[in-house]
Amino acid sequence: MPVTSSEIRHYRTWLRPGERLLAFRVVYRETDLAILAERDLSLEGLRVVREIRRPLEIYLREHPEFLTALKPLPVDPKAPEIVKRMLAAGRTARVGPMAAVAGAIAEAVGRRFLTEGLTSQIVVENGGDVFLALKRSATVALFAGDSSLSGRLGLKISADLMPCGVCTSSGKIGHSLSFGRAEAVCVIARDTALADAAATALANLVKGRKSLKRVLALAEEIPGLLGVVVIAGGEIGAYGPAVELVPL
Repeated sequence: MPVTSSEIRHYRTWLRPGERLLAFRVVYRETDLAILAERDLSLEGLRVVREIRRPLEIYLREHPEFLTALKPLPVDPKAPEIVKRMLAAGRTARVGPMAAVAGAIAEAVGRRFLTEGLTSQIVVENGGDVFLALKRSATVALFAGDSSLSGRLGLKISADLMPCGVCTSSGKIGHSLSFGRAEAVCVIARDTALADAAATALANLVKGRKSLKRVLALAEEIPGLLGVVVIAGGEIGAYGPAVELVPL
């Protein structure tokens, strides 16, 4: 589940918009977004978030099992699009659909801004889950709480990989449900909902530094992942063609 809007997200102080991009925040109920765009779209963002959340909220009221399921749920052809994306991500990563909610919302908001012509470049961060659609490469800092590696390494995401999602899950940071002990599991995928769900699934399996190899081997079995970085017990492991670690 996403963190509450009142939680202070210290990693956002690392945000560096770069040329021609402005940073702003959009908060609506549990959704708390940090956005980079070519102009301040705060008001438009509030409208877009409300419109995206509404069908999801209605679906949750009508299908309470969707909110609490820890395992994949069946296909629902009558579900709204965002729910279908979450269901698909959950099935691929073998977790409940709510494991994909932050990533799904981040991508839906970003793509709405793009399709409505409000900006030609966008970054949407939602509780550590990021949708990127830029015309140049970007570096996503790895936040791993108290780990000595936290804030010292970043993932360089080339322009040809975008649009894509970069999502992080942790067993030690934030309010998201995790059954593992990872400082951070970061996943890159074209589908941000899938990246979010896969990060949760893999983070659940991290029981310490000795489990790194096993978790990375399991990451290879999840279709659609471009890269995975795992930080646990002061050690780091990586898998995938899109992983380019750079010092910060």
